[in-house]
Amino acid sequence: MPDGADTFDYIVTGAGSAGAAVAARLSESGRHRVLLLEAGGRDSNHWIHIPIGFARTFIDPTVNWKFESAPQPGLANRQLYLPRGKTLGGTSSINGMVYIRGNPADYDEWRQRGCEGWDWDSVLPYFKKAENQERGANEFHATGGPLHVSDHPPGFELADAMLAACEQAGIPRNPDFNGAVQEGCGFYQTTTSNKRRWSTAKAYLEPARGRANLEVRTGAHATKVLIENDRAVGVEYRSAAGTRTARASAEVIVSGGAYGSPQLLLLSGLGPAEHLREMGVAVLRDIPAVGGNLHDHFNTYLSWRCAKAITLNDLENSWSRKILAAAEYGLFRKGPMSSNGIHAGLFTRSDPRLERPDLQVNLLEWSTLERTKDRVIPHPFPGFTLSPVHLRPDGRGTVRLGSPDPLAPPRISFDFLRTDYDMNAIVTGIRLVRKIAGQPAFKPYIVEELAPGPGVVSDADMAEYVRQTGVSNHHPSSSCAMGSGPNTVVDPRLRVHGVAGLRVADASIMPQVVAGNTNAPSIMIGEKAAAMILEDAA
Repeated sequence: MPDGADTFDYIVTGAGSAGAAVAARLSESGRHRVLLLEAGGRDSNHWIHIPIGFARTFIDPTVNWKFESAPQPGLANRQLYLPRGKTLGGTSSINGMVYIRGNPADYDEWRQRGCEGWDWDSVLPYFKKAENQERGANEFHATGGPLHVSDHPPGFELADAMLAACEQAGIPRNPDFNGAVQEGCGFYQTTTSNKRRWSTAKAYLEPARGRANLEVRTGAHATKVLIENDRAVGVEYRSAAGTRTARASAEVIVSGGAYGSPQLLLLSGLGPAEHLREMGVAVLRDIPAVGGNLHDHFNTYLSWRCAKAITLNDLENSWSRKILAAAEYGLFRKGPMSSNGIHAGLFTRSDPRLERPDLQVNLLEWSTLERTKDRVIPHPFPGFTLSPVHLRPDGRGTVRLGSPDPLAPPRISFDFLRTDYDMNAIVTGIRLVRKIAGQPAFKPYIVEELAPGPGVVSDADMAEYVRQTGVSNHHPSSSCAMGSGPNTVVDPRLRVHGVAGLRVADASIMPQVVAGNTNAPSIMIGEKAAAMILEDAA
């Protein structure tokens, strides 16, 4: 090994939602020496920890990779902005903090696809192991875990109006999307504590900071898994000191997320042989599914001008409101800065013949005049948004190397709107959102529809609006899919096919994306991965 190499039992690449959990749990007993590599820096940016601050971190290159997709032919050849966390805690440090596990049937379907040990009854204990539920423990929830899960503060009247409108539209109230049933409308819970973000850096790494057997290196960009005789033996990474190498005597666990994990495997010579040769990367093992099967939720936005100055637009457009909000938050942990502005939503089916929800609708208490990777500009007046999300798209995309340079971004492509079902589902979501907005409970709050506007009525016009505005909902998964067939990368114990001592643990291992926000499932995957690694070591 090169000069400067050092040796650990386990090396984890990526300190995000899953990776932080893996490293913390592997080091918990004190028996194993663990190295955690994170390409980003410490989570010291103060906007990370303030709930409303995710509007800032959404475009901040110091904590965000700010990826973009390749031009998408089915979406008017647009490039989609793809924010991903670049700091301790990964995307759990910059996301919207909504705590959703997905539908229990999602995990039972994983089991039906051959992923033994990943059915709902098998994964629920790991959701509960992670959780410290503000509402207390029951058959679905637990207390005492590292991840704080909290209710929103009260007093946000748009959320109350939205839920009343949903009920008027025939959608029943659901007090817990992570309980007995998922379908219905209700308030979201968030990964927050005392009105502060509770990322995996806070939940897992902060309590582990004093462990002598855990070393966390920031500014350490993993560029290659070192493989000898079909076994992972270490990691090459870039740091301020140059290219360095660390050796793993037991295992390497790749936790770079649905974009970063396949990129690192490809750079290491594991992936579709033809693509690797095109990139000038020596082929160590032809694994066609690496970077394939990319699965994400798809959404668009409908926005309205609000009749009351109660939205986040009003905060952003007024210095006096900003000063008041900062004082209210700093002194009392109250007011608009204590919340993420995503208080309520619903799960439903685009077709009543479906067995489980395939649509989610989020209330966003702002409206946007311009939204790019570099800036977000609200309308200069009060506004709010209802966003229909298609949870089960047929389309699958790819993650490929954009360059043999390990520091270059990956080339990411989706295949949104692949089928008639994909388009019909999101158009149904638009019609549902308009139905909700038209209910009496919303009448005191609506001046006019801003987007797509009252002129967009026909299916054809709505389809064109979707092509011009539809985006990734930032829940990528499945690019290192779990299973046993040729279209998979890891087995049900998350071991990379054909390479000993190498696992992947993050959302990329999902056989297909779950129906809901993916942060909580990613943390569950980290918890379960660590447990399996320790079981196998024993």
